[in-house]
Amino acid sequence: MPWNMQDYPASLKNLDPLILKKAIDIGNALLADGYPDDRAIPIATSQAKEWYDNASADEKEAFKKQVNGILENII
Repeated sequence: MPWNMQDYPASLKNLDPLILKKAIDIGNALLADGYPDDRAIPIATSQAKEWYDNASADEKEAFKKQVNGILENII
C-alpha cells in the first residue's frame, strides 16, 4: 500500500515534515519497483536527508507545494 502524509511507517515519524514528504515520495517509488518495506524505509530515509541537505531553498519550496508529485498551482 502506498504511503502518504497520514499513513507511513512509524520509523519515519520523527523526520522534519519536508524530509518526511520526500522520504514518502522516494519510498513509494521503491515500493513500486518491488522493494520490500524493510529495505525501502532506510533507503528512502537516507536519500531524503541527502536531498534536503543538497537542495536549494527554491527546490525545497517547490517540492513543499507539490501534491502527489503535481504542483498545487496546476491543480
